[in-house]
Amino acid sequence: MNHYSGLKNALIAFVLLLSMLYALPNIFGSDLAVQVSSVGNALIADQDLDKVKNALKAQQIEFKSVELTNQRILARFKDNTQQLLAKDALKQSLGRRYVVALNLAPSVPVWLARLGGKAMSLGLDLRGGVHFLLEVDMKAVISASMDKAYNELRVLLRKNRLYKSIKQENGSIVIRFKRVELKDKATQLIKSELSDLVVFDNNTDELSLHIGIIKSAQRQAKESALKQNITTLRNRVNELGVAEPIIQQQGSERIVVQLPGVQDTARAKEILGAVATLEFRLVDEKNDPQTAIQSGRVPIGSKLYYFKDGRPLLLKSRVITTGENITGASSGIDQENNIPMVNITLDSAGGKAMLNTTKRYLHHRMAVVFIENKVETITKNGKTIKKRTTTRDIINAATIQGTFSSRFQITGIDSAREARNLALLLRAGSLSAPIEIIEERTIGPSLGADNITKGVISVLVGFVLVLLFMAMRYRVFGMVANVALTLNLVMIVSVLSLLQATLTLPGIAGIVLTVGMAVDANVLIFERIKEELGTNSNIQKAISSGYDKALRTIADANITTLIAALVLFSFGTGPIKGFAITLSIGIITSMFTAIIVSRAIINKIYGGKKLEEVSI
Repeated sequence: MNHYSGLKNALIAFVLLLSMLYALPNIFGSDLAVQVSSVGNALIADQDLDKVKNALKAQQIEFKSVELTNQRILARFKDNTQQLLAKDALKQSLGRRYVVALNLAPSVPVWLARLGGKAMSLGLDLRGGVHFLLEVDMKAVISASMDKAYNELRVLLRKNRLYKSIKQENGSIVIRFKRVELKDKATQLIKSELSDLVVFDNNTDELSLHIGIIKSAQRQAKESALKQNITTLRNRVNELGVAEPIIQQQGSERIVVQLPGVQDTARAKEILGAVATLEFRLVDEKNDPQTAIQSGRVPIGSKLYYFKDGRPLLLKSRVITTGENITGASSGIDQENNIPMVNITLDSAGGKAMLNTTKRYLHHRMAVVFIENKVETITKNGKTIKKRTTTRDIINAATIQGTFSSRFQITGIDSAREARNLALLLRAGSLSAPIEIIEERTIGPSLGADNITKGVISVLVGFVLVLLFMAMRYRVFGMVANVALTLNLVMIVSVLSLLQATLTLPGIAGIVLTVGMAVDANVLIFERIKEELGTNSNIQKAISSGYDKALRTIADANITTLIAALVLFSFGTGPIKGFAITLSIGIITSMFTAIIVSRAIINKIYGGKKLEEVSI
C-alpha cells in the first residue's frame, strides 16, 4: 500500500527533469543585440554573415558574437553604446536590402539551444515599446466598392448604349433609361455580367433601376481590406526596422500593432496611419487656374489642384499612372541642385503608360500629386463622429525634358525626412482603407524592467508565505507540499518556454494566483487524511483513503476553474488572454504536482512501513 511501481516513479522523475531542463534557459538572461534580416523573401546566406562581421570590424566595434539562425543574423554586444554604434554602422554599410533592428537575444548555452531550450517570450509591458489599436474605416471600404461598381456599370452599359443617365445616390447606384425594353435588357446584362450586384426595381419609376452590392460581396470586401491593411502594415514595420513586431487582427474591424523597443511614437504613428499614394497627371496649359477659381467653373477634362504653399494649378483629369504601379522607391539628394528627391521604379504597365505619355507630350509639364486620406474621431454637440479628410497636394510640376518609362526621379519635396517617409510609404504599399489609431500606449524600457522586478517579487513573496504556512500547519506533509509547489513553478516556466507563449504582467498575476491555488489541493488531501486518522487506526489506509477520497473534489474544483480560464482565453483580448494562459497551464501542472508528485514523495517517506504516527 502507498507504493508506486518503479516505472511510474521513473516516468514522474523523467517529466520533472525535462521540466527543469526547459526552464533552465530563463536563468541566463539576455544579450544586447542587433538583428539583421532580409527585405521580402530573400534568403540570408553565409556571405551576408561575412558582410556584417567585416562592417563591424571596419568600424572597430567590439562584439561578443555574430551568428546566423532562423534566417536572421544576430550580433551580440557587451553594452548599449556598442549596440547603437553597430546599428548605425550596419544600416549604412548594408543598404536597403536588409532590415537592421535593435533586439534582446537570450544568452542560452549552445548545448541547451540545440536541445530546443528557449527563454520565455516577454510581452510589451515587460520589454518596453509601443502598443497601437487601429480601426479600419469600413465605410470607406464600402464606398470604394460602390465606386468600382459604378465604373464597371457605366462601362458595361455605355458599351451597349443602354442608359440615359447613371449616378450614385444615398449609397446606391441609380440608372435611368429612355425605354422599358432598354431597362429590361440592362437588368439581364447586369445579372449575367456583374454577379456581385443586386438589382432593386423602382416601383415609383418604371424607367429607373437602383443597384446595390450584395451582402456577401460587402463582407468579402471588408475582409480583403483588413487582410491587405495587415500586410501593408507589416511591410511598413519592416521598413521601420523593428525586431519581432506583433501585428494581428482583433475582431472584424481592428488591428493590434505592438512594436517592442520603439519609443518614437510620433514617427511610428506617422508611418502606420498614413493612407498615401501618388498620381501623375499632365498640366492643363491651355486654361488659367485663376480664371477657373473666379468663375467657379473648371474646364471640362481638367481638375483644380493646389501646391502646399497654396498656388493653384489645373491638371488633366486623366491619370497617367498611380502609386499602385510603383514597385520601388528610395530617397536621396539631387547632386546637381542639392535638394531632396525620391527615385521611383514602376511596373511594366506603369512604365509603358509613362513612356507613351513622355513621347507624346515631350516639353509639356507633368505634375506629381500626393494624396493622403485620414480619419479621426471628434466630439461635436455631445456626439462622437468620425471625420474623414483627404488632402491632395501637388509636389512638383516639371517640364518633360526627355522620354522615360520605368525609372525616374521626383523633386520638389520640402525636406529629407519627408522624402524618406514618402519613399517608405510607396515601397510598403498603400493601405486599402483609412485606419484610425483609437488606442495608444507607450512603455519605456526602464518601466518594463521595473515591471519584471515587481512581478518577480510578487511571485516570490506569495511563494515564501505559502511555504511558511504549509510547513507550520502540516509539518512533514507540509514540506512535501512545498516541494510539489516548487516543482509546479518550474513546470509552468518550462511549459511557457516550450510553447513560446508571451509572458505579460497579467500572466504574472495568473502565476501568483496559481501559487495559492496549487496548495489548495494538498490542503484538501491533508485534511482528509486527518479525518481518516481519527476514524482509522491503520495509518497506511488513512493516507491512501485521504488521497483517493479527495481526488474527486480536487478534480471538480480545478476543472471548473479551467473552464473559466478557457472562456477568458476564447473571448478575452491581449492582457486577459495572457492571464488565462498562465492560469490554465498552472491548473494542469498543479494537478500533476499536488496529487501525483506529492504522493510519490509521501510513498517514499511512509510507504510500506509499519507506522505508529505521522507528522501532519
